[in-house]
Amino acid sequence: MPPGELPGPCALCGDLRGARRSGRWACAVCGWRVGDAPDPDLPLPRIDVVYYLRYADRIKIGTSSQPRQRPAAIRHDEVLAFERGGRPLERRRHVEFAHLREGGEWFTATEELAAHIARVGRGTPPWDAYARWMSAELRRRC
Repeated sequence: MPPGELPGPCALCGDLRGARRSGRWACAVCGWRVGDAPDPDLPLPRIDVVYYLRYADRIKIGTSSQPRQRPAAIRHDEVLAFERGGRPLERRRHVEFAHLREGGEWFTATEELAAHIARVGRGTPPWDAYARWMSAELRRRC
């Protein structure tokens, strides 16, 4: 097993990248400790996200508590970022970028919107950010 690789997929997010934290191995993506398992009798926490999807030269700003299912139902080329928050944050983003609105929740992809997405994404892949939020919520329950 190469250094930094878990012996098997993370029980929470499925990634193989590992890191030593407080003397124990943990997933480098979500922080879940090796050997721990989410309680299967408890429902997963609800994590609301504002998502940014790109399709051609347009960006959709939407929200979901099920980010795996929702983007799968929408034609898109790329999931650009997730921002933790629900409908109130989504509404604020729609107002903030109203001058770029093309219709519904779709906005013209401009440098201004790309800079915002880069700021909220902080260089972290969307699914890695979501896994980290889920891990943190599950650890908070313990």
